[in-house]
Amino acid sequence: MAGPPGTPIRWEPLDGAPLGASAYRILYRSTGLRGEPVAVSGVIVIPAGAAPDGGRPVVAWAHPTTGVVPRCAPSRALLVFQMIQGLRSMVRRGYVVVATDYPGLGTAGPHPYLVGTSAGRAVLDSVRAAQRFPGAAAGDRFVVWGHSQGGHAALYTGLLARDYAPELRLLGVAAAAPATEIGVLLDDDIGTPAGRNLTAMTLWSWARVFDAPLERVATPQAMPVIDALAQECIESPLDLLIRERTARPLGRSFLAVPDLTAVEPWRALLADNTPGTLPPDLPVFLAQGGADAIVRPTVTADYARRLCRAGSAVRRLVLPGVGHGFIATDSAVPAVDWMADRFAGRPAPDDCGAP
Repeated sequence: MAGPPGTPIRWEPLDGAPLGASAYRILYRSTGLRGEPVAVSGVIVIPAGAAPDGGRPVVAWAHPTTGVVPRCAPSRALLVFQMIQGLRSMVRRGYVVVATDYPGLGTAGPHPYLVGTSAGRAVLDSVRAAQRFPGAAAGDRFVVWGHSQGGHAALYTGLLARDYAPELRLLGVAAAAPATEIGVLLDDDIGTPAGRNLTAMTLWSWARVFDAPLERVATPQAMPVIDALAQECIESPLDLLIRERTARPLGRSFLAVPDLTAVEPWRALLADNTPGTLPPDLPVFLAQGGADAIVRPTVTADYARRLCRAGSAVRRLVLPGVGHGFIATDSAVPAVDWMADRFAGRPAPDDCGAP
């Protein structure tokens, strides 16, 4: 893997991109958790037509949970373009859209699931790869947009950008139902099938990425179920039903401790991968479904208040009756409108003074 982080390694064309755009499955270089070079896969979508002076704006899409093993990479999915929320609107506006798979999805695992530094670097290096991709004419201005796990990745992109990729100009962070308080997220959801799925994937991944002792926190009966869930991907609602069936035994026996946040090294890992507030001059768009049973609206509201206290301009969009799975879809149009204003240099809206 010669070259600096963000160097494209190889690519192949993909059919089916919207509005006459060109699309490619790409492999590019990034940086692992120990500073080592790693290969990361993803997708780049390039609008048709001539690029403007200064290059095309870039939107980095950070995907929600799709799994934790290599075959679960979104770039390998049959409906890859439908999985990038707001893609048609972004292409129509002339944006290059680059969608990382994150390390360990589409490439050798394990995937560092909900590991902020890993995901943030992968997003930033995907933007670098877009800049260096032949024919993309991508400029240095970009916005990051993510959902759930991808919202977590988007926040870490904002936290890492200035030190890790100072040559890039991050104009804003947009996140739909982001995973902000990881310990709270796992504790809140442990009584639900979806929550047990999330916890199982986190435990499986971190046991391998950080060598954290899984047997200290999970029962012997849960071990084969955790392994089975790790092999299943999420691309459609049918996949969620399959995973729910696989996870049923965890309703009878799962965690061997009453509180993951009280057991080391899990406690420290949860704290290390919980995003803090962003640089105050970086505008933020936060979308949240009022009926979200996975990321509670009150948790996202609390994070928004923390951003406000730190001086960020925060646009908050709460959609009543919308659940976790559809919040990125339902908020995509206002999110892209918000991105367009960032690229146009308009003042960022700020809901911090709203009740």
